[in-house]
Amino acid sequence: MLNQVVLVGRLTSDLEVKELEGGKKETLLTLAVPRPFKNENGEYETDFITCRLWNNIAENTAEYCKKGDIVGVKGRIQTIIEENVLEEKTYKTEVVAEKVTFLSSKSNNESEEK
Repeated sequence: MLNQVVLVGRLTSDLEVKELEGGKKETLLTLAVPRPFKNENGEYETDFITCRLWNNIAENTAEYCKKGDIVGVKGRIQTIIEENVLEEKTYKTEVVAEKVTFLSSKSNNESEEK
């Protein structure tokens, strides 16, 4: 069996690393990934995918990447099941990053265009 995903997209916001109990560090990022085809209105749609980064990957990505930067994320899909007070289950799917590749910086592109 295989659970692996590779995504390339833009960061929708700057990242903030949180330190958890036990010293683990984590950050969540949302990756805007445009679809490669147009919808019935002739427009490209975009998916916004949540990725969870841990420890060194979280720290390095937060330090070197900012909103608008293009990154590649390799990881696995994880589903979190939560139960509310009415005992109704909700499912949240996210990508747990195993590797993040910094592909381009929005600020570098802006300075090259000037």
